[in-house]
Amino acid sequence: MQSLMPAANYTIRKDTADSIEIYVLRDEVRQAEVRVVPSLGNNSYEMTVKGKPVFWSPYKTLGELAAKPAHLGNPLLWPWANRIDGMSYWVNGRQYNLQESVGNIKPGPNNTPIHGLLVYSNLWKVTRAEAGESGAVLTSRIEFSQYPQLMAQFPFAHTIAMTYRLSNGVLEVETAIENLSTEPLPISLGYHPYFVVSDAPRDEWSVELPARIKHVLSNRLIPTGETLPNPYTRPQKLEGIALDDVLDQLERDADGFARFRVQGKRERITVEYGPKYNVAVVYSPKGRGFICFEPMTSITNAFNAAQAGWYKGLQSVAPGQTWREVFRVVPENY
Repeated sequence: MQSLMPAANYTIRKDTADSIEIYVLRDEVRQAEVRVVPSLGNNSYEMTVKGKPVFWSPYKTLGELAAKPAHLGNPLLWPWANRIDGMSYWVNGRQYNLQESVGNIKPGPNNTPIHGLLVYSNLWKVTRAEAGESGAVLTSRIEFSQYPQLMAQFPFAHTIAMTYRLSNGVLEVETAIENLSTEPLPISLGYHPYFVVSDAPRDEWSVELPARIKHVLSNRLIPTGETLPNPYTRPQKLEGIALDDVLDQLERDADGFARFRVQGKRERITVEYGPKYNVAVVYSPKGRGFICFEPMTSITNAFNAAQAGWYKGLQSVAPGQTWREVFRVVPENY
């Protein structure tokens, strides 16, 4: 165990769990703790407040996750979020073929490769770990172009950095993508955090989903180009319904953030979407004790939908420039 720059209220330490290196960010006053495992996708696989979970996990130990990787905590989806509608995609007017033989991608259900290349990546390098009077901070980085197995699938030189900040009991996740290529870099970025409130069963939870429209999906879960008004009430009870929706035209507060919430008896989690997170995927199947509020920069299959001409929301970053945005996890009443 190694403490790194402790402060009065905040600490960060380098530790191991099941012989795997982790970093532990802690807010002593609010008894909030976040555990990050760089070698398994740089996932903040655990967040607790007063010992109660904020992120959902089906496992009791980190060793179980390492032995059988599964989605839990806060997985990063890059260089594409959610599905592509086949084994090729379009960027800047050119078509690129995904290479199954490289071994870092699978066609997935219905031949729709899903969630990019970094969900369980061990390529992250920690570049900053410190605690100060305002919070505990951890930054990790991947130099994407240094890895042929990544460039084979997405041949655009860039770096990606993730920064976790724990301050005032709130976890902020910042992503910075620097375009080192000679052409615009498309930003189809997302996160897939799994949340749980433990003071009520899932069917007693209520949610707030502040979006104006939902995208109609095909039987392969690909947006068709058709949209419908958001069918959910505010608040919406989860009893009797399953959520698996791509929501768009988010309703934002005066500070530019959109706020999605889940409420138990008292415990509440709010996910605050920064202005460049334009889409929210919400996922909560019946009979499972979690809900996902997924910050997305664009809809599912954004590269090919943009090429088709009907989707106008795909962002990009110019050569030599950096794209940057945050989302926040705000637990309350724990």
